[in-house]
Amino acid sequence: MTRSFVVLGGSGDLTGRLLLPGLAELFEAGVLDGEVDVLAVSREDWTDEEYRDWARRRLDAHAAHVPEQTRERVVRRLGYVRGDVTVAGDLRRALDRVEDVPVVYLALPNTVFRPTLEALAEVGLPEGGIVAVEKPFGRDGADARELNRILHGMAPEDAVFRTDHFLAKQTVLNVLGLRFANRLFEPVWNAAHVESVEIVFDETLGLEGRAGYYDTAGALRDMLQNHLLQLLALVAMEPPLAVDAAGLAARKGDVLRAVQPPADVATGTVRGRYTAGRVGDRDLPDYATEDGVDPDRETETYAEFTVTVDNWRWSGVPFRLRSGKALGADRREIVLRFRPVPHLAFTDEDPEPDVLRMRLDPDGIALEVNLNGAGDPFDLERRVLDIALPPAGLSAYGLLLREMLAGDAALSISDVEAEESWRIVEPILAAWAAGEAPLRDYPAGSDGPLPGHDQGT
Repeated sequence: MTRSFVVLGGSGDLTGRLLLPGLAELFEAGVLDGEVDVLAVSREDWTDEEYRDWARRRLDAHAAHVPEQTRERVVRRLGYVRGDVTVAGDLRRALDRVEDVPVVYLALPNTVFRPTLEALAEVGLPEGGIVAVEKPFGRDGADARELNRILHGMAPEDAVFRTDHFLAKQTVLNVLGLRFANRLFEPVWNAAHVESVEIVFDETLGLEGRAGYYDTAGALRDMLQNHLLQLLALVAMEPPLAVDAAGLAARKGDVLRAVQPPADVATGTVRGRYTAGRVGDRDLPDYATEDGVDPDRETETYAEFTVTVDNWRWSGVPFRLRSGKALGADRREIVLRFRPVPHLAFTDEDPEPDVLRMRLDPDGIALEVNLNGAGDPFDLERRVLDIALPPAGLSAYGLLLREMLAGDAALSISDVEAEESWRIVEPILAAWAAGEAPLRDYPAGSDGPLPGHDQGT
């Protein structure tokens, strides 16, 4: 089946920074057997050529790793329609211009997902069409449920892509291989052997001019509600019958249903906001003084919570999720800390338990273990078995776009997952809005808002 992309929000940052470069990678890799047309819809009063000029500049800036002739190949396939994506007549004009079966991609703020989908439902999605919705899926649980209701009336569930590019990251995909293709790990992947799980995405980047979106979202909605809960689902889910869309959705949905929010928000969560400081060789201003920021919103730039998974496999194991901006070091990893051995017969030492680290960007896997030292044969030494994974052939967005064109929803978020993720975080958001957990300041370039949050814990 030949498909075309119809990108709603085609002049936005997401399109220029990620979608167009992802398509360029697919052309360069020869993944696309034929040419794929891309029709952008946005409000700018541009001609096709003016849009191509804009796209060419974005590809030069964000896809320099793709040869220029390939980038030009993408540019030649671009078209443009001026329109309001929330108006059915404008969407009808855009779809009438597309000859192939469309992938309609909402590269839009989540605040306009509902009116856009309502307009698209009025027009109707052509048979075999796919609709893709960016994250975060909705503004809250009620909005997510309404979006799902509209989508279910428009297309079958396997034709809906609720995108989360973290699912296409190399190490994230390797979680599946590590667990389910190796007998070594799955037998100890449970509460009897695992003491705690930590999922961390610490960034040295600050606001980077994204106040329009970020100041109304914050770290909890931007990172933990979607990305990090998806990582939790992959780490904690039961083995699927098959690694396909149906199998992954069923098992991820099951485990997210079992996740319980913190019973005490004051002790089970942390929220913080960075103040002026220095990160590396960059001076960052106080977040509250950045252009476009309303300090009275008290938007958090650091969010952390600890949850439990109430099922047979994980009962009693804390899962700590955290993400923050303007921190002193980038740290992006999933960490499983194993329980101590029950009896250490040959030494009086108290060695640290084994630790498995799955790093993201750059990708790698490290296993920290205790081995006999080179001197006294009964002395233990800490050793790290470390594998650096080679760069993936496609970026996360390149891989997602490839799967969409193939109609394979394995890397999509299901309707159940989207709604359950909001169920988990909404009590935290409500408690924070009620002031039950203080907004803690932390200097840019520090380890975070609380003592002990060093980059190795």
